[in-house]
Amino acid sequence: MPRGVNQKMKLLYLLKILSENTDEAHPLSTQELIARLSSYGIPAERKSIYDDIECLNLFGYDIVYVKAHKGGGYYMAGREFELPELKLLVDAVQASRFITLKKSRQLISKIEKLAGPYEGKQLQRQVFVAGRVKTDNESIYYNVDMVHKAIQDNAPITFTYLVWNMKRELVPRHQGKRYHVSPWALTWKDENYYLVAYDDEEEKIKHFRVDKMSCIKEQEGEERKGAESFERFDIAEYANRTFGMFGGETETVTLRLPESMIGIVLDRFGREISIRKLEEGVAGVKIRVAVSMQFYGWLTGLGREVRILTPEYVKKGYADYLGEIIRNYS
Repeated sequence: MPRGVNQKMKLLYLLKILSENTDEAHPLSTQELIARLSSYGIPAERKSIYDDIECLNLFGYDIVYVKAHKGGGYYMAGREFELPELKLLVDAVQASRFITLKKSRQLISKIEKLAGPYEGKQLQRQVFVAGRVKTDNESIYYNVDMVHKAIQDNAPITFTYLVWNMKRELVPRHQGKRYHVSPWALTWKDENYYLVAYDDEEEKIKHFRVDKMSCIKEQEGEERKGAESFERFDIAEYANRTFGMFGGETETVTLRLPESMIGIVLDRFGREISIRKLEEGVAGVKIRVAVSMQFYGWLTGLGREVRILTPEYVKKGYADYLGEIIRNYS
């Protein structure tokens, strides 16, 4: 490049060198910075380095000069993210089932660069937990983007919904039927991403696993339906009462359980639930749930000391559920 162009690029390359190659324990001397700039075809002098670093500091970068017995050096002190914050991000990426193995590696690699070359190595401490279940659908990122765009455009979408077959293949459900829904929100529940939408055909709120949606198309020229249904919709409450994101008729259910188990219910349904003392060491709690097999399964996992008090039809449904399980083993 011509000398003039090189000089205009010098500040950018100097910033790149400091970001990618320095931290508090690994400063670069002025002479080393000059040598690295030279490798990019950019000549520099000692005084120009001082002026350039002063310019970067005035702009807002935190570049520190450290004195040492055998000469000092410069390093990038202030970074956008601290190392503990980046570790949290890496852990979140690793734990997310809806992020594919390939994309997880790419994201973690990018996160490492935010920490610098030396601290970034600490982020590789667990760069994959063996056997962790991940989705195989690489298009989920584009799905999320398309859903967000449709929400912003106030437009419905159509898509095919995928299910697993015996060959471990994702294939279209209902012979490739296209669902027509009005998207209103995205939520992350039980390690999966879900679209919460108004089903235009059935005229009710439904949810769909985003990684099982395929061939999404925004319906330009149409407007979303279901505004009244979502006017006072609480997505957190919806996700909490919908076990495993399996739907069912919503009901207020009263449970009898030991006081020692109140924390389990609070963790699941939040602190707004009704709790009253029934007898010494025993409490009654009222919860709003979507009554389904998944709810009964959750209840079974709490053990024999938990009992449904009301309503009667839910109590009977649970007894029938347990009876069918027993019959399967008789």
